[in-house]
Amino acid sequence: MVVVAGLKVKPGKEKELEDAMREMIAKVESEEGTLTYVFHRSQHNPGEFLMYEKYRDKAAFDHHISTPYFKELFGKIGPLLAGAPEMEMYEEVAAKK
Repeated sequence: MVVVAGLKVKPGKEKELEDAMREMIAKVESEEGTLTYVFHRSQHNPGEFLMYEKYRDKAAFDHHISTPYFKELFGKIGPLLAGAPEMEMYEEVAAKK
C-alpha cells in the first residue's frame, strides 16, 4: 500500500515544516510495517512538498495513523499549511527492486 500526499506551506514556514517532518521520520523508523517514508521538497517551488509512504499492508497504515506522534504532527503542521494536504492511496502493480 502506497500513500502519496502533496503539501503546500504558507510562505516563510518551509523550515518549520521540514523540521517537523524530520522529527516524524525519526519516530516512524520504529514502525515495523512502514517500509518507506520519504519527504520531498519541490525543485521549482520551495513551498510545495511531497510525502511518499509505503506500508506492508492496510493494518500497518492503520497502526501508523493511530499513533500519538501522528496526531501530534498534524497539530504542529496544520497551522503551517496553505490548505488541506492532497492525498492519494495506491497499490503496487509492478516495481524494480
